[in-house]
Amino acid sequence: MPVVAEREHRAFQDLARAPLPRLYGLARRLAGRDAEDLVQETLVRAFKSYEDLKSPQAAGAWFSTIMVNCARDRLRKEGRSVREVSLEELDEFSLYRHIAEEDPFPYSDTLHADFLGLFDAEDVTSVLETLPAHYRAPMVLRYVEGLPTKRIARMLELPLGTVLAQLHRGRKLFERALWDYAERTRLLEKGDGG
Repeated sequence: MPVVAEREHRAFQDLARAPLPRLYGLARRLAGRDAEDLVQETLVRAFKSYEDLKSPQAAGAWFSTIMVNCARDRLRKEGRSVREVSLEELDEFSLYRHIAEEDPFPYSDTLHADFLGLFDAEDVTSVLETLPAHYRAPMVLRYVEGLPTKRIARMLELPLGTVLAQLHRGRKLFERALWDYAERTRLLEKGDGG
């Protein structure tokens, strides 16, 4: 390997090392079990366009943007076989009403907070992984990464209305998945002291 290429390779490695844990966390939320593949794809694309990086101080955001682009490209490929969830199916379930009806915490004045308090970060990640990717990506970018909806629409190259609909449906799916996860893992029994 020529000296210049080796130096550039080493500089890229040094640059990528710091944001790598954060990138892996984002990849886990965006791609679930395929997180390592997404990180690897991101690093390959970043290395190929390394000379385009103007400022090393912007590396974290630059890597994140490349990762979102990789995830978007994967969504497009998967999009050919997307299973849409009907609004009627989603609107039938309300986590708020369901918790009130089931009353898993008798004598509690804070039913909903008690329910949400059962979940740790690992539980939430597990629930997010169950969502279809085209709902998960906007949810992660909005509620985990804190990005504005208009920016998410630009990043995913989708109309704003589509992103808003995906966020709405994604939240409803997430609520249902939270309840199902709590039942399946017996979190409600653990929270009840059982």
